[in-house]
Amino acid sequence: MNIDRKALKERMIAERREFHAHAESGFTEFWTATTVAGLLRDEGYDVRVGKELMSEEHRMGVPDAAILDACLKRAIDEGADASIAGAMAGGFTAVAGVMANGPGPVVAFRFDIDAVDVDESSDAGHPPRREGFASTHAGSMHACGHDGHAAIGLALARLLAADRDSWSGTVKLIFQPAEEGVRGAKSVAESGFLDDVDYIAAGHLGILADGSGTFYSGVGGFLSTTKLDARFTGRSAHAGMNPELGRNALLAAASSALHLSGIPRHSSGATRVNVGRIEGGSGRNVIPGSALLVLETRGETSALNEYMTAEAIRILEGVAAAYGVDVDVRRMGEAMGADSDPWLMELAATCAAEAGYARVSGETLPLGGSEDYSFMMNRVVARGGKALYSVFGATITDAHHSPRFDFDEDAMLPAAETLFLLAGRLLKAP
Repeated sequence: MNIDRKALKERMIAERREFHAHAESGFTEFWTATTVAGLLRDEGYDVRVGKELMSEEHRMGVPDAAILDACLKRAIDEGADASIAGAMAGGFTAVAGVMANGPGPVVAFRFDIDAVDVDESSDAGHPPRREGFASTHAGSMHACGHDGHAAIGLALARLLAADRDSWSGTVKLIFQPAEEGVRGAKSVAESGFLDDVDYIAAGHLGILADGSGTFYSGVGGFLSTTKLDARFTGRSAHAGMNPELGRNALLAAASSALHLSGIPRHSSGATRVNVGRIEGGSGRNVIPGSALLVLETRGETSALNEYMTAEAIRILEGVAAAYGVDVDVRRMGEAMGADSDPWLMELAATCAAEAGYARVSGETLPLGGSEDYSFMMNRVVARGGKALYSVFGATITDAHHSPRFDFDEDAMLPAAETLFLLAGRLLKAP
């Protein structure tokens, strides 16, 4: 297949910039998701949206209904297809394009589409600001490259559709909401949409600061993680007149934060716990009747993380009892441990070299972080399939999740071509 690389690159850049300007955080990606759905339909894909590939009960950290409704209205006001967006009401913003093209394996690719809850830099030298495509949504910015991932996914969709005479099997292109906070992938994995998949692959732009031209064929060592919100409810009272009538929820939360750090680490591997936010109270002369503690646990394996999570919940409940307050602990996000398949890594490395990467690493890259795509990986592997997660090198202007984050747009084309070549190897016509 002859690819007009210049035209493909220009379209990817244009679409990436549109997604960047319409940055939407997890489960509110109505404009992004409807745009993706429409473009997939234009290429001849059978488009699935919302509950067709999401398990409602396995979503985590879903915003309040009022926020979801406001974001849906905003998307429609900005030109989103109302008929498609309506099927996503309530935060069901996953999209998939399915193309069945004769007998053969089922190959899936996943692309995350959500933005980060960050205000984009107003510095005139910040590239998206300078070039006129900075986020138009306050408090939401593509500070992790997911706008580029969406553009790569659409480019892959077009390449596969145009080249369908040379491959046989079924392709599933999944555009996943709410990766940030590891909240969205489990709902896709648990929906059953992946249960016939033989191979699944995904990747991420940037990650390491070694610039464009480098491809890491496989990532492993994902830390399993659980995100918890602990809401303490006590009783407010006058701090001077009758403090004995109060039950101090804020002190319970503060004491919990200290005691969580005392969880014994495990001999079987690395573990983590972190309190990221604590808030509560209403005034200096009022015994605080409510407080919120936002925390996370991590483990080198899912079993180690579950140990940390169980210990964290035990401490939260014990401290609440000691202070005479109630605590409601909710899971707001989760990811599992996972590893890339060595055979797929080797195949992807070959494809990346053909796509023009100057340096291709065939070694497993330890991530040292968490990714909820791990739920999809493990779902496919549990049913006999193979899974892969790669890193597409990209020069970045600042750290991921920074207000000044941006990436070299030239990095998108070789990423799309690598995935296209990988798909071709896996879907080779008989």
